[in-house]
Amino acid sequence: MGMAGSGKTTFVSKLEEEILNKDQESYIINLDPAVHDTIYEANMDIRDTINYKDVMKTHNLGPNGSIMTSLNLFSTNIHKVVDLLEKKKNTEKLDFVVVDTPGQLEVFSWSASGKLISDSLALVYPTVLVYVVDLVRNQNPNTFVSNMLYALSIMYKMQLPLILVLNKKDLVEEDTVVSWISDYTELQAALDKDSEYISSFSNSLCLAFEEFYKTIDYVSVSSKTGDGFGELIQLISKIEKDYSKEKNKSV
Repeated sequence: MGMAGSGKTTFVSKLEEEILNKDQESYIINLDPAVHDTIYEANMDIRDTINYKDVMKTHNLGPNGSIMTSLNLFSTNIHKVVDLLEKKKNTEKLDFVVVDTPGQLEVFSWSASGKLISDSLALVYPTVLVYVVDLVRNQNPNTFVSNMLYALSIMYKMQLPLILVLNKKDLVEEDTVVSWISDYTELQAALDKDSEYISSFSNSLCLAFEEFYKTIDYVSVSSKTGDGFGELIQLISKIEKDYSKEKNKSV
């Protein structure tokens, strides 16, 4: 997940490549019915069964309404998707299931179908939300706060572990954003220097974010060079182990 333009599709493509480089197997699902080119080879693609332009015409919808309706249609068969993944897991080597969500973040994160899809997967698999942050855009402290507010709300709505992925480190150093995550006073200082009207509101959220950061992991990556993906895969594996331990305790 992530804001439009944060590099989600490129990220998924590089993640698939890095998983293969580690001699592991992934199953990639594309849930964006409006994407023109995924640049990766999806094992399951919503576009194979649902044409969002036809949905738009049939139901007299705009682009976002059509994408949401397409997701709703797909989610009615999510049980079949889960059954298919279970069969593959039992008969083949399957280490990761990667789901690429629509570019319009709110279409998935705040729709009933998005919650249904994530809940269905989480019932049978250790599931983690990956929130992709564009390091270039987030050099602005108010933009950063907006992203963190979105990430925080998504984590609480979905009730799943979340990893912040600071993307595009090949274009800009992650030091500034990391300092804002590790020390809320650094973010407050940056906001105090900013003259935007919204800065006072952003400043009021800094301390609340401090508690949020204690519950998540973060890693900086480059979806272009692959730098940082090894650490990301380790973080995902750690969450998977923690999930297995909790599941064994509950049995």
